[in-house]
Amino acid sequence: MNAGAPRIGVPAERADGERRVAATPETVRKLIALGARVAVETGAGTHAAMGDSMFADAGADVCSRDAVFDGAEIVLAVNPPPVADLNGAAPGCQVVAIFDPARNSALVSDYAAAGLVALAMDQMPRITRAQSMDVLSSQANLAGYKAVIAAADRFGRALPMMMTAAGTIQAARVFVMGVGVAGLQAIATARRLGAVVSATDVRSATREQILSLGAKPVFVENVAGIEGEGAGGYAAEMSAEYQAAQAELVSAHITRQDIVITTALIPGRPAPRLVSDAQIASMKPGSVIFDLAVAQGGNVEGSVPDEVVMRHGVAVMGYRNTAAQLAADASALYARNLFNFLAAFWDKEAGGLILDDEIGGAVRLTGTRAEAETAPAIS
Repeated sequence: MNAGAPRIGVPAERADGERRVAATPETVRKLIALGARVAVETGAGTHAAMGDSMFADAGADVCSRDAVFDGAEIVLAVNPPPVADLNGAAPGCQVVAIFDPARNSALVSDYAAAGLVALAMDQMPRITRAQSMDVLSSQANLAGYKAVIAAADRFGRALPMMMTAAGTIQAARVFVMGVGVAGLQAIATARRLGAVVSATDVRSATREQILSLGAKPVFVENVAGIEGEGAGGYAAEMSAEYQAAQAELVSAHITRQDIVITTALIPGRPAPRLVSDAQIASMKPGSVIFDLAVAQGGNVEGSVPDEVVMRHGVAVMGYRNTAAQLAADASALYARNLFNFLAAFWDKEAGGLILDDEIGGAVRLTGTRAEAETAPAIS
């Protein structure tokens, strides 16, 4: 490995419940081919079925946490390491991670004060050339799948219709609320499992997407002047008139459902409340609700991260980190997103990333490398 090549560090994740890793043996080989040296913390891939020997065979230096950060010019992570851990990193070290700046403003300020360049992959613009770098979409896709699988397992009954000599088992009814990436995958997964699926969203453009997957659209009609399309393709916060109409529609529909999957998020805001306790009480005993937004405040009244809460005979559940439940696949997709980002802006002469204004301006939360090199050392 070229001793003069830029050094990329990949630490093990320390957040509770985090099982993913920001690089895989596949992407380590590709990063080395770009001209980088890669250091991976011992045990970083253990929970994602990637042993230290696999990283070593790919050409990485498998070492301690301190050694991973020592002299690192780029750090790849799922969750940004605390500033104290980055003592010894190169001046202007670029940290590529999911920063969630709306909820972690203090951490972003710490990075700025320390002269670190925070590159937030969760701020990637929704444009065509950035699709291969879109970590939110890749992780939401897996989360939508896992939500249906987990809910189906908890439901304890078959999802497809079954006709047997002993009689017929009716197909389960699945209702998906929120038709973004996670919702679309939830619809597709439930359909593949044989359920009768319906879905709703505040964005009228999703009607055709729902139909294309073989599900029934459930939409508020005749409420003028409401489109629901927010920035970046996310849902916008809705008017009181629309919220009342939506609540009435959901109340009528949810009573007949066996499984409900909620996926609605508004960037930078708490998750919107979609299902009330009264609506839960109207459901059949034994039904299941999976709240994919539970970590952002929850779409469902009374949902608790990483717990199954029984309310009126209905199981309300949701993981704080749903994608991490599929750690191997989630890591593989996330690592490819990060590699695609680095490869798009890699400059061999500069020995690192040279970002443009469109994507770089969107993901860069703090400083530039040139500015950061004049910042005080991390203490």
